[in-house]
Amino acid sequence: MNDSVHIHAAPWVVPVDQPPIAGGGVALHHNRIVAVNTVAHLVAAYPDAVLVEHPDAVLTPPLVNAHIHLELSHLEQLGKGDPPDQFTGWILALLALRDALGATGVEVADAARKIVEQQYAEGVSVIADIGNTSVGQELMPHFAGNLLAFKEYLGFSNHRLGDNLARLGAESPDIPCAAHAIYSTHKQLLQQLKRRANQNRAVLPIHVAETMAEIQMINQGSGEMVDFLVKRGFWEKDFLNEVNACSGGTITYLSQIGLLDERTLCVHAVHASDEEVTMLAKSGAKVCLCPGSNRFLKVGKAPVKRYLEEGILPALGTDSLASNPEVSIWREMQLLHLDYPELNDAEIFAMATKGGAEALAISDQGTLTAGMKADVLAVALPENMVDAAGVLRYLVSAGSRVKPARIQHTWSL
Repeated sequence: MNDSVHIHAAPWVVPVDQPPIAGGGVALHHNRIVAVNTVAHLVAAYPDAVLVEHPDAVLTPPLVNAHIHLELSHLEQLGKGDPPDQFTGWILALLALRDALGATGVEVADAARKIVEQQYAEGVSVIADIGNTSVGQELMPHFAGNLLAFKEYLGFSNHRLGDNLARLGAESPDIPCAAHAIYSTHKQLLQQLKRRANQNRAVLPIHVAETMAEIQMINQGSGEMVDFLVKRGFWEKDFLNEVNACSGGTITYLSQIGLLDERTLCVHAVHASDEEVTMLAKSGAKVCLCPGSNRFLKVGKAPVKRYLEEGILPALGTDSLASNPEVSIWREMQLLHLDYPELNDAEIFAMATKGGAEALAISDQGTLTAGMKADVLAVALPENMVDAAGVLRYLVSAGSRVKPARIQHTWSL
């Protein structure tokens, strides 16, 4: 096999960690990026390289989907209908539909596999899946990229705490685990999940401040979430004693019980005060935004500008088809562009690439930089793309019109 450096050239290259390069190229060798620069510079540096042209395209890093529930893919009718008036109404609808259709089986697996294949075809190379079944883990060998299958733990009541802690203690260190949310997971189980994640140097994802209902639960001990838990027999009155000193929201509570550090991934984080955004920044915790799901469930919009002001580059996730009509990171960028016109296009694209890789502690993807994996997208551009601003605007606003192709090389010596 040819062991030469391959220079992939295009009218534009968006490395993410530096400004777009006109007439740029990416040099690949032995499954790694060795240089990113103008084509002229790369050809001079590697005169024996194989030059591969990608006319009318922009080269970018692959995308990262930092939050999805693959095992809910067969519940797509829920995400295509009208959402219930209350968040807990949607939870009940989800549970009822899953009971009716089943949580496992051939149809569940087939629907999840279809989404995994779609994600890869759309340029996603890293997926963080959160699941209560083995669906995600079974799909890992079938995904050409990096599928992180987190096993989700939940259990709010005291009487199941011992069993849940024992089950967690018996988990293989190779299985990364996630916490569901503060309204569904006992404080001691949350803390043990965090200790385990830190011992394994793993990320701990958790749904955080997705809806005002959990903020009311913490602040007032009332509201739709408390009513929901009471009706299902899960409410524990001593929870109020646990949060009695908490005058803030979910993020304040997580900080008080020791869950916030650089390996915590706060998913959604819609209802965060200015003080809590600062708290997240100081702790090093990461944030994953899910604009499509938030819009469908009408839970509000995250304070994205404040996150950026505090130096937090959020990741992007699609959540599942049960709460999102379309699971596409291109669409998530498009919704951010529409919902937050004040955001810089380069910042939005960085969320879909670098932000996701950083949130999941993946060091060799997210940007086009020397040393990164030789995994590059060639995205076809419309005619007359004459400046970097137009290229970035197209990437973040075109949604389903974006058609990426993959550039990957494997050398064997």
